This record gives sequence, structure tokens and C-alpha cells, in this order.
Amino acid sequence: MPNRLTERALQQSRSFGVRRIPALRPLGWLARGWQDLIARPLPGLLHGVALAGFGALLIWYARHQFWWLAGAISGFLLVAPALATGLYAISRALERGEPAGLSTALRAWIPQDHRMVVFGLLLALAGTGWMLTSASLITSALPGQVNRPVDFIRLVVLPDHGVLFETWLALGALMAAPVFASSVVAMPMLLDQRISVLGAVFTSWRAVMEHPAPMALWALLILSLTTLGMATMMLGLVVVLPWLAHASWHAYRDLVRPIGEH
Repeated sequence: MPNRLTERALQQSRSFGVRRIPALRPLGWLARGWQDLIARPLPGLLHGVALAGFGALLIWYARHQFWWLAGAISGFLLVAPALATGLYAISRALERGEPAGLSTALRAWIPQDHRMVVFGLLLALAGTGWMLTSASLITSALPGQVNRPVDFIRLVVLPDHGVLFETWLALGALMAAPVFASSVVAMPMLLDQRISVLGAVFTSWRAVMEHPAPMALWALLILSLTTLGMATMMLGLVVVLPWLAHASWHAYRDLVRPIGEH
């Protein structure tokens, strides 16, 4: 049965082509995403306020326990693409010249099937796995306990000897890369096409493997803008998250096309 599901997903993925794009095309995605946000600011800003508020609540709740804090941040960032589903619908409506308002975003949340829910849960599971792996690495390599962010900075980041911090960063990158490759166009695709979760993931991987340079730039832009938003006490995320969500729709539309579509 697993082999049959995999083969079916591969067949679904092969029915979509991956367009060739120049290395700097992600900058164009940001430009078009910004245009969508300016064109319909209310749904985007409401999403931004809700997501930034939820993220701030998680961080406040976990502020005295570093591993809960790290897990809350990573889990929030991994699940955010699923929580932006309504904004993909806004960008799709604007692209089609259809009415695009708050009701458009809300209708995207009406459960028609469980594909996006399943994918969101898988992203949350990936965040939990990173938290547990990260905690195991740090606690097994240190003589002291890391309970607060200041403990992490003092014991892991600042010591003059050892490569624990570099190892921790490398492990994080190793785990984040496949999650990014699996999700970068999968969520908008699940909204837009009748395709299985695994088929969307395969298509997302193809997009990344065929365009390593532009997709690396896209990952860097997402990380940089999100970090900037979080550094402003989460306030910047009110704008950054919907901006990236709209831009992600254009990334999907630029990269993925049904076979036979020009």
C-alpha cells in the first residue's frame, strides 16, 4: 500500500511542470506580494495581527523555559504557512480578477477535505522533532542546565572552546532544509489543485532541486524578514507574515504549471 500511494503521488506530481526562473526572481515575488498586500490590506493585516499575537503569547508563556521557547518559535514558524491559507486565496482571486476580500480569505478555511490540515500537522510534528533533537544535543553535551535563554547564550554561544554552537546551527540547517523543500510551494498548491499531500511535497522538492540558487535566496529572504519581524517584539510580523504569504503564492504560480499550460 505505501508503494502504491507513493507511485500515485509521483504520477500526480509529474502532471505538473516546473518553470525555469532566473536567480533573482524571488525579489519579484516580494514585489508582487507587497502589491497584493497593499491592494487588500485588511485581510493581510488581520492575519498578521492574529499570527503575531499568537506567536507573542507562545513566547511569553515559554519565556522561562528555553526549550519550550525554542520549540514555540520553531513550531510557530513551521506552521505559519498553513495558517496563511486565506491569504493565498486572496492572491489567487486578485490574479483572476475576482472579488477579493475578507470573505474570500474566510471561505478558504471552510473544510472541504483534510489535506491542508494533515500537512499543517506534519509541519507541527517537524517543529516538535527539532525541539526534542536540539534539547537532546545541548543537554547531553553540557555540564550545566539550560533553562533560560541567557543560559543558552552563556553556555553554548559564548564559550571560547568547543564547536557545540556551530554543531547546533548545522543540525538546525540540516533539519530545516528538507522541511523548506517540502513546503515551499506545497501549501498554495494544495489550495489551488486537486493533488495529494505527498504529490504536492514531491512537486515542491522538484522546484527546489531544479532551482537551487533562487530557492536558496528565497529561503534567506524568508529567514531575514522573519527575524527582523521578531526582533521588533513581534510587531514587524504584522506586516512581514502576510507579505511573505502573498509572495509565496506568486512563488508557487511562477514555479508550478500543469502540463500543457503555457
